[in-house]
Amino acid sequence: MSKKFKLYSIMLMVMCIILAGCNSNKGASSGNSSESTSEGGAQELTYWTFQGLHVEFFEDAAKRWNETYPDRQIQLKAESFPYDEMHNNLLLALQSGVGAPDIVDIEVNRFPNFLQGDIQLEPLNDIVEPELESFVKSRFDVYSADGKYYGAPTHVGASVAFYNTKIFDEAGVSPDDIKTWDDFVEIGKVIKAKTDKPMTPVFTTGFWSFYPMISQKGSDFFDSNGEVILDNKDNVEVLQFIHDMLYKDEIAVLAPGSRHESEEFFAFMNEGGAASLIMPSWYASRFVEHMPDQSGNIVMKPMPSWEEGGFRSAGMGGTGTAVTKQAKDVQLAKEFLAFAKLSKEANIKIWTMLGFDPPRHDVWDAPELKEANKFTEYFGDGLFDMLLGIKDEINPLNITPNTPLARDLIETNVLHNVLREKTQTPDEALKQAADELRSR
Repeated sequence: MSKKFKLYSIMLMVMCIILAGCNSNKGASSGNSSESTSEGGAQELTYWTFQGLHVEFFEDAAKRWNETYPDRQIQLKAESFPYDEMHNNLLLALQSGVGAPDIVDIEVNRFPNFLQGDIQLEPLNDIVEPELESFVKSRFDVYSADGKYYGAPTHVGASVAFYNTKIFDEAGVSPDDIKTWDDFVEIGKVIKAKTDKPMTPVFTTGFWSFYPMISQKGSDFFDSNGEVILDNKDNVEVLQFIHDMLYKDEIAVLAPGSRHESEEFFAFMNEGGAASLIMPSWYASRFVEHMPDQSGNIVMKPMPSWEEGGFRSAGMGGTGTAVTKQAKDVQLAKEFLAFAKLSKEANIKIWTMLGFDPPRHDVWDAPELKEANKFTEYFGDGLFDMLLGIKDEINPLNITPNTPLARDLIETNVLHNVLREKTQTPDEALKQAADELRSR
């Protein structure tokens, strides 16, 4: 590559970052943490996220910080961007050395992209290690490399079943009768026959229907040594099971919009389009925010297990909040991040504001987690007790440098070809994707 072309590439990247930063988009939000920060003396901290709900959470943290440390005021500029746009722009900014925010959310499956070569994120060991014994340690491990922690987790991410009791009642069945995936299918047949409603939607642009179900079996895309196991027997069986729910048992339907965050899908579920949804518990906030008409109809229960006594959950998704090396005041950014996500109060707020299961386990018995809030109003009482009941039924995830590629292959090729186009069998599609991963 010529020097001239290299220079042009860098200039192009910088221009993309600047243009992206100037664009306003759906869900974008920015503002001061409090009126006192809008005047002189406050240090500005910029924060990027791909989830608009996190903006409110961090703005609340900034307000609390300014009340706690009046002599160290911050002015938080928080912005939310679409998922792909934010991660791509962040990678360009870090590679070019300009345009990155001080603090940023990075989704767990994209995090390995930022731990390659000369890592442009600040190690967080100085704020993490003093608190680590109070946390579910595995939630930090997925954001680490060579003994250094680069991300602060947002939740445990226990996957659950969201059941629409109105549809179940109409069919004369109960969610409590579902213990295994076989029960799920049989009750789904009753619901389809009596209400003409599908039991569950299946995502094809997004692995949320596939990944939790293989994790329950103790499987993954890679083993603990990083070797590719995507095409193993368990994964083939799970993908075939999903295929059969769609085309043999006919109790499932391809999700409108194909993604869990699409407006078409929100509308579908808000209208009572399906009797259940399997997603991580953090999806509760999407129900509250985007599906208000189903308030009081949806209950959260453990996932069906593959056999009696099997695991009833899976730890899915995650957001690691990082400090970039371009931060104007690295130490202040770190200390604010610890205040916003690692403290006891912050982890209580993770539940009360976001409805997520906090990764700090020494708050799990805090009275605030038992109190009524917008999530108990929507889903009913006993939510956190249910999450506590399945916290030990979660297999670890094996995140590797090739995890982002694995996710892309599954979402763009495997699920599309097997479940939507039906041009490949589960065995063929998974083997093709696994072979590509092994060639890297």
